[in-house]
Amino acid sequence: MELILGSQSPRRQELLTRMGLHFRVLTADIDETKFETEDPRESVCRICAAKASAVAQIARTRGLPEEGALILTADTIVVLDGRIMGKPHDEAEARAMLGRLSGREHEVYTAFTLLPCGNAGTEGPFASMTHCERSLVRFRPLREAEIAAYVATGEPMDKAGAYGIQDLGAMLVESICGDYFTVMGLPVCRVALALKDFGIDPFQPAGALAGRS
Repeated sequence: MELILGSQSPRRQELLTRMGLHFRVLTADIDETKFETEDPRESVCRICAAKASAVAQIARTRGLPEEGALILTADTIVVLDGRIMGKPHDEAEARAMLGRLSGREHEVYTAFTLLPCGNAGTEGPFASMTHCERSLVRFRPLREAEIAAYVATGEPMDKAGAYGIQDLGAMLVESICGDYFTVMGLPVCRVALALKDFGIDPFQPAGALAGRS
């Protein structure tokens, strides 16, 4: 069975590679609109499942391998005071987001979906599954000059909550309660366990997967 990652995220690709998994990347454009007052867990799971379904449709039109494929998609959101914070549209919004997070604790939700597809366009022997993890992150108090300098690097512009914990944004984080990789964008432990349920063992990737990215 071939593993297809439905994400262009360099961070998720890096994590799968570090897990020893071979995969190819195939993405689809969907409406990823998240409403501030929407339940965070329901929102991130909804987007994840929609991504997987859209990728499956594209994979079928391009011709799946004979043994079928397993699609993996993921989505991450940042939540402060019960409201979802998306990706900033400009530098001013990025500075405002970071100012709100300064000195406070916020939630990070990352969900992932595994969807098996047969080469005839039918689901495999396992039903699809979606799982969500939650971590708490506390920022240290930030000075305006620090926020401006961080935003000027460009790093916050394509990230939920306007920061990336795996890069320069790590210097903003005072503490984490939960899984670091959930904050990074893919809960590695949970993904590994779920993959085993679909017949892919990360500890034996050569015998479980076909194809490379």
